Amino acid sequence: MVLEQQEAIIEAVLFSMGESVELEKIAEVLELSKEETKKIIYGMMEKYEKENRGIQIIEIEDAFQMCTRKEMYEYLIKIAKQPKRHVLTDVLLETLSIIAYKQPITKLEIEKIRGVSCDHAVNKLVEYNLVCELGRLDAPGRPLLFGTTEEFLRSFGVQSLEELPVLNAEQVEEFKQQAEEEMHLKLDV
Repeated sequence: MVLEQQEAIIEAVLFSMGESVELEKIAEVLELSKEETKKIIYGMMEKYEKENRGIQIIEIEDAFQMCTRKEMYEYLIKIAKQPKRHVLTDVLLETLSIIAYKQPITKLEIEKIRGVSCDHAVNKLVEYNLVCELGRLDAPGRPLLFGTTEEFLRSFGVQSLEELPVLNAEQVEEFKQQAEEEMHLKLDV
């Protein structure tokens, strides 16, 4: 294995782990001795320093970690102050709308409406702080109940759930017809 490939492996391991990795484990991955591995890492540390890179490798006891150079912190702070933009896929929007209109609602009830598992979608919506756990249903198994948050209202520009659009019976029928047509198209394939 050439030095460039060994360095790439070390970078990938340290970057992916995000925390310190013991020298022994890095050596095992490279199938080298600890001394040979340490020599490669020290060479990488020197190279990063000489090239004035934004990242560095630090040694912590008998382990190494990749981190940002302290001179770069002011730039990281500028980025960190910017609000995160979350992308809502069609699946997330569909799940969110079910929760918004039917809350409080359990995952099982959402799955009955959607016809597919909703674990990932609900977890993402909780992560984005658009949905939260409201408690547990007083039923066997005591399933979690979900509802929308203040962040949901803020994100969609409404002051309360009462401001959500109300679907009239004609729109509901139109949506049902579209869904049935989509089902038939998928079944014909």
